[in-house]
Amino acid sequence: MTIRKFALPFAIAAALATGGVALAQPKSGENDAVTDLAKARISLAQAIGTAERHAGGRATGAELGSEDGVTAFEVEVVAANRSVHEVKVDATSGKILSMKADGPDNGKDGDGEDKAD
Repeated sequence: MTIRKFALPFAIAAALATGGVALAQPKSGENDAVTDLAKARISLAQAIGTAERHAGGRATGAELGSEDGVTAFEVEVVAANRSVHEVKVDATSGKILSMKADGPDNGKDGDGEDKAD
């Protein structure tokens, strides 16, 4: 009788413990982010500074990712003339890979209407 009293609580505790371990395992996307970060030789702050100087503006967002085997920071920069640029900075060397102008960010869509409309 004593064994049965302890068997159920022990089984529940074991199930909870193993479930917690399974939940603690990183997801595929998290593994990619960790791998990308391990490849980076420059910091996010350095990438943002490089992009801001190159585009002549202020960063509004940045992310780290890999494409075709190249790990890079993609930094969105708004220039003084309100044009928006996406600047790619190599996460290993710190060099500018590309800069793409997205046009002015004035809260309007292509037909002049507010984006929310």
